[in-house]
Amino acid sequence: MNTFQSVVIGIIEGVTEFLPISSTAHMRIAENLLGISNDEKFTKVFTIAIQLGAILSVVILYWKKFVQFRNIQFYGKLLIAVIPALIFGKLFNNKIEAILEKPVIIAVIMITGGIVFLFIENIFKEHTIETEEKIDFFTSLKIGLFQCLAILFPGLSRSAATIIGGMSLKLTRAAAAEFSFFLAVPTMMAATGYSMFIKNWNVDENGSAIRGYQLITETTQNIQAFIVGNLVAFGVALIAIKFFISFLQKHGFKIWGVYRIIVGIAILGLIYTDYIKS
Repeated sequence: MNTFQSVVIGIIEGVTEFLPISSTAHMRIAENLLGISNDEKFTKVFTIAIQLGAILSVVILYWKKFVQFRNIQFYGKLLIAVIPALIFGKLFNNKIEAILEKPVIIAVIMITGGIVFLFIENIFKEHTIETEEKIDFFTSLKIGLFQCLAILFPGLSRSAATIIGGMSLKLTRAAAAEFSFFLAVPTMMAATGYSMFIKNWNVDENGSAIRGYQLITETTQNIQAFIVGNLVAFGVALIAIKFFISFLQKHGFKIWGVYRIIVGIAILGLIYTDYIKS
């Protein structure tokens, strides 16, 4: 992966990670169009580890939330909400990777999620929870369970799953989106940490396990791609998060539903014309 490719992927990660449009689907398309091999182990690690930049953007934007160490309830809610994802991610990791190799499934999930967003505000009309402080521990757990849908169905979008879950539990648009941002921090940190330091990506000539960080530091080009990609993802995500909250309060979710359907159909078209391997 060269510098230009890492910049493009970084932009896509920064824009799509916190919007309900699936960063997985967009990066999958971009990798194919840029000629990046999806079979390379470094590519797979990179598309997960690049989340570090996006995570940092949330912490910077909401630093007052994350540095209030006396606010034990805030950390407790995130801990409770992330536990289901940790369990599901561990149990279904191999199956998830198999799904990621099938863009047809991702396209169908994109379209299905888009249809849901067209009608979500007509389905969930009652909103009584306006801030994170009003979210109790049981509600946090239930939002965490919704997040597992994104783990089981790549292309749904972690953000979309948690926002839909939050609104079904009477959170307002903004409250659901913000809690989705907060929950992204421990969830993505866990996924990144697992991919870099725990997961066995390959074995060397001596039969020893090769970890993600070893793939990243294997060559100067890999290190450069990792650093540049994360820096770009961080900067773009700062803008995307601010834009999303403002746009969401004014316009709602329908446009995201339409966008998901268009992208899903586009993926199917790229598969049909052999630009993406099915």
